[in-house]
Amino acid sequence: MNDTERSLTLPAHAKINLSLRVLGKRSDGYHSVDTRMVRLSVADQVTVKQIEGQTSKLTCSDETLPLDESNLALKALRVFEERCGPNWKLFGDKRPGPPSWSIHLEKQVPAGAGLGGGSSDAAAVLKALNQLSGSPFSLAQLAEMAGPIGSDVPFFLYDSVCDATGRGEVIEPVPFPHELNIVLVKPPFGIPTAWAYQKWKDSEELKGVLYAQQICPWGTMVNDLERPVFAKHLLLPSLKMWLLEQPETLAAMMSGSGSTVFAVACSGVEAARLAERAQQWCGETSWVRLAKTLPNR
Repeated sequence: MNDTERSLTLPAHAKINLSLRVLGKRSDGYHSVDTRMVRLSVADQVTVKQIEGQTSKLTCSDETLPLDESNLALKALRVFEERCGPNWKLFGDKRPGPPSWSIHLEKQVPAGAGLGGGSSDAAAVLKALNQLSGSPFSLAQLAEMAGPIGSDVPFFLYDSVCDATGRGEVIEPVPFPHELNIVLVKPPFGIPTAWAYQKWKDSEELKGVLYAQQICPWGTMVNDLERPVFAKHLLLPSLKMWLLEQPETLAAMMSGSGSTVFAVACSGVEAARLAERAQQWCGETSWVRLAKTLPNR
C-alpha cells in the first residue's frame, strides 16, 4: 500500500458560539450548558499517517503547545486505540499489535481563544484514524468516543451547525440557512475555560457593557461567560462595545470562554474594512482574521 493511502490530511475548523447559556453546575463538576455552535472557514490542518518501526508521535507547527498526553489530539489517538483493542488490524495487516501513527498539527487557530482549536484537532484525528482504518465506526460511535476527550469534541464530528446541551457533548444538528461574515479578534492572551466556568456563578456585570440578548435574523446571541471574563479582562468588554459602535457591525459577542470577541458584519467587503480598523485599535500583537460560517453538509 502506498504512502498516499496510509496518510490523510483533514481540516480542523474553528467554531464560534452564537449563543451560550450556563444553566448551573452538575454533580460531576461540569456545568450544564445550552449553546449553538457553528464552524468557520478558518482551520488547522491535521495530518495522520501510519508509520513503521516507531512509537506514535505528535508534532505541531506551534512550538508553544504541549505535545504530551495533555494534548487533545494525542488523547483522541489513545481513545481510538483503546476502542480498537490489542488485536486491531489495519489494511489486513497480519502483524500483532496496533499500528503506530504520526500526527502533525499545522496550526492556524490560536489556543485559549474560545474557538475550539484543540477540540477540532481531536475530532479530525478521530475522523482520520477511522477513515484510514476502513471506517469501522459510525458517526454515533465516534461521537461516543469523543465525549470523554472534551466537551466540544463531538460537535466537530458533525458537518453542521449544532445545538449542544449537557456539558456540551449532547449534539443536535439544526438547519441554518445563513452565511455570516465574521471578524475574529483575539488579544495576546488566552482564557482558561475551567477558570471562566468556575468564576461564572459569583460574577457581576460591569456598568455600561451590553450583556443582554441581541436579537438577529440568524437567532438570539448571548454569552453568559462574558460576565466573569469581562470582569477580569477589561480590554474585552471595551473591544465588544467598540465593535458594536462600528457601522459595519450587525452584532458582536465573545465566543465561548474567550478571549476571542467576534463581530458579524453586513458583507464581506465591510468585514474586511472592519478587520483593518480592529487591528489598528487592538494593536499588532492581537490576532485578527476574517472568516465565514460554513454551511451544513
